[in-house]
Amino acid sequence: MSQFDDREKAAESQYSHSKEVEFKATARRNKLLGVWAAGLMGLEGEAIDAYARQVVESDFEEVGDDDVLRKVKGDLDEKGCDQSDHQVRRQMDDLMVTALAQVKSEI
Repeated sequence: MSQFDDREKAAESQYSHSKEVEFKATARRNKLLGVWAAGLMGLEGEAIDAYARQVVESDFEEVGDDDVLRKVKGDLDEKGCDQSDHQVRRQMDDLMVTALAQVKSEI
């Protein structure tokens, strides 16, 4: 195997690892977002975990974060919780930082 092949394989491996970390962090962020939103909506006990799972699952509807934002914002609006799109998006961004740190510390 040539040096070029070795470098290519290393780059592919690094890319794959990076994508795996990103996927895990996004799922963790969505779970944390679900817990945050559940608290605002007054959910308790197992209902918090169930709602967090729903938020994680909502991310599989389309590419990007809009499906998660739509789910959480819609549920907050339905429960009369006053949170703007910007506030929810900001919470998503803040929780992504937390989720990335958590996932990286577990690897």
